[in-house]
Amino acid sequence: MTRSMAPDSHTPPLGHKALTPLYDIAIAALTREGAWRRQFVQVIAPELNDRIIDIGSGTGSLAVSLYKAFQGFAYVGVDPDEEAVRRARRKTARLEPRIRFELGYFSADTSYFDEPPTKIVSSLVLHQVPVAEKKRIIRDIFKTLPPGGNVCIADYGYQKSGLMRLLFRVTVQALDGVEDTQPNAEGIISEILEQSGFSHVSEVSRIPTLTGTISIYSGEKP
Repeated sequence: MTRSMAPDSHTPPLGHKALTPLYDIAIAALTREGAWRRQFVQVIAPELNDRIIDIGSGTGSLAVSLYKAFQGFAYVGVDPDEEAVRRARRKTARLEPRIRFELGYFSADTSYFDEPPTKIVSSLVLHQVPVAEKKRIIRDIFKTLPPGGNVCIADYGYQKSGLMRLLFRVTVQALDGVEDTQPNAEGIISEILEQSGFSHVSEVSRIPTLTGTISIYSGEKP
């Protein structure tokens, strides 16, 4: 059974439920969050009336960053972690009502807007789930987007150097395990995007961090 179907089996933001309150601090300190999130926001580049789904929206940091850089878009964050969703709602309470969060797992069978989303994004989620679930999520992204819709993913990618592989092993893999994270370290995300039917798949940026290399990917549904 995949994690998308078993609510009690999802991986909390830092690998353990007790660490969720420390998530924002840890991400900021260890992943060069300012650098990769700033680039990620620029790649997403919301336009007026864009409808954005954020898979694994966590504590709402991406929603805040998007709102500070752009306005006029609609956003739905989807996350299975109740504590993370509670923190996200609290963090964004003063933002415009077009930003909202839903507790649950992203699925192509769920309607998040009255019209199809124009962009679907995800950050630091796919490395935590099994390969079958990585493929399921990206296939469902493809199904959900209309032609011309965009996918943008920021996550641990190919760990090219020995140093990055070591840092990834002693941090991310120590918390989240090897089985689910290793395929990311070997560059599987680009492969799945292409296999799922996305065109113009590109690794836009690679950001070295104390926890390994974070890559930003983009693609378009033909």
